[in-house]
Amino acid sequence: MIYKNRFSEKEIIRKDEIWKVIAKDFLQRFVRDSDTVIDVACGHGDFINNIRAKRKIGIDLNIDSKTFLSEQVEFHQGDALSTLMQFRETADIVFTSNFLEHLPNKDTLNQFLDAVMSALKPGGKYIIVGPNLRYLPGEYWDFYDHETGLTHLSLSEALEMKNFSVVKCIDKFLPYTTKSGLPTHPLLVRLYLKLPVAWRILGKQFFIVAEKPGA
Repeated sequence: MIYKNRFSEKEIIRKDEIWKVIAKDFLQRFVRDSDTVIDVACGHGDFINNIRAKRKIGIDLNIDSKTFLSEQVEFHQGDALSTLMQFRETADIVFTSNFLEHLPNKDTLNQFLDAVMSALKPGGKYIIVGPNLRYLPGEYWDFYDHETGLTHLSLSEALEMKNFSVVKCIDKFLPYTTKSGLPTHPLLVRLYLKLPVAWRILGKQFFIVAEKPGA
């Protein structure tokens, strides 16, 4: 219900245009065409629709998400934790964007990280985008469904405690929301992604890549 109220049809289209560029020009370098990718809390399919992969799986509690996904995406409706646990050593990549802050507490976060570890193949990667509480001390809580506060450092520590290796950590990547900050024309989004100096000014979300130990 919250997401239905949060994004208009025009804003959903705008988000998709932004994420097409983010996926192609930045995220695709972390995903091989032969990979199996699981997008947890896939929402409107901003990431999973626009990334190239051999097998693409979307998980979301909201059944309406299915209507936004391309035919190439396998949709599984259910809560993130129990649904992800069904995919033991299936994924080369697990992806979440703006999801972990919605978990009710850190005990649940720990359980979710265990589920991610279980779903990944040896050497698989967990890619995370999320708001960085360090740079959003007040605004972070402007969304009613934000429950757990995380910075790039606290999340990296949690990942390492779960035996992940953090192989990339950018504390300032994307602006806080797609409603402002990030220019929406594809050429301007592409330019933004090529200018890390702009991330230092506008970026409020972290980008983390964590790797499961290999075989």
